[in-house]
Amino acid sequence: MSSRTEAGPGAAAPGPGPSPETSPRIGPGRDIAVRAHSPLYRRRTRIAWGFAIPFMVLFLAFTLGPVLMSLGMSVTDIRSADLRNPFDVNFVGLDNFAAVFADEIFRKAALNTAYFVLVGIPLTIALSLAIAVLLNIGITRLKAFFRIGYYMPVVTSIVAVAVVWRFLLQPDNGLINEVLGWFGIDGPNWLASTTWAMPALIAMATWRSIGTLIIIFLAGLQAVDPAQHEAAALDGAGGWQRFRFVTLPAVRPTLLFAAVITGIGYLQFFEEPFVMTQGGPLNSTISVAYYIYNQFGFGNYGFAAAMSYVLFVAIIILTLVQFRALGDRDETKRRRRRKPARAVVPATPGGTR
Repeated sequence: MSSRTEAGPGAAAPGPGPSPETSPRIGPGRDIAVRAHSPLYRRRTRIAWGFAIPFMVLFLAFTLGPVLMSLGMSVTDIRSADLRNPFDVNFVGLDNFAAVFADEIFRKAALNTAYFVLVGIPLTIALSLAIAVLLNIGITRLKAFFRIGYYMPVVTSIVAVAVVWRFLLQPDNGLINEVLGWFGIDGPNWLASTTWAMPALIAMATWRSIGTLIIIFLAGLQAVDPAQHEAAALDGAGGWQRFRFVTLPAVRPTLLFAAVITGIGYLQFFEEPFVMTQGGPLNSTISVAYYIYNQFGFGNYGFAAAMSYVLFVAIIILTLVQFRALGDRDETKRRRRRKPARAVVPATPGGTR
């Protein structure tokens, strides 16, 4: 009788054990299973922590630490004179936040910031997307030159930008008013007008910001499948229809990313009023970030910290609204909301159902 036992009916025949080539844990192209307490696991863990510790130290020292300290300051009456005796400050709870909303200048700064955001974000995104579309399909020669040219304001110093824009916006011999004079229009004193100072800063901020968004939109547009445009063109769709129903849905995640980073930056806009108008004229260009900067400079640390957290909450709310408007819509939730259709039973030949 053979040494190998034959398998009976319905029984699985014993076979050879798993080979290194077929084993799910070992073999070529497969990760080696490492026990949790093996020397290799401990060595990998130490190496991972070695790479992570420098970041954690910097994060705790320069990000999380100051954030927690500012949160503590926002509920105290600490001022610059209290730095010598920081334990002598008083706990005031939410009084600083109540004072923030009662401050007339803060309300003015909040309105200016809202104006800047509501006008600046759509304008910047629309111009960036239009230029990106032209650079992607409309311009064939000197494409790299135009891409670099549009990105140059992003890497240009704010001081150089302020010098150029002050020259452009001069009331007497500025380039913008000179061009308007060709058409018989008397240009205003842009930076000294309570009406035109904020639009001038919005134009400057848009010019500085479109370069980054153009690069982002170009990456999103190049990921759109050309076959979709060809199929839409064969179905009779025009250029605008292809852009609306093919390009825009395809770059929706890119639009969301661009809107979020632009909104966060514009809610914190500071450099434009700081270098151009110092918040004037008559606080018409003062922003929340610039007002926070002034209050820290005046030594009102608790009051300024409370304003910082109000701005932080505003950034969170704007980001949530943008995710709600431009995020991926869950089709399954829509289907669940729809009522199921009633099943129709076909009539039998006898007339009954």
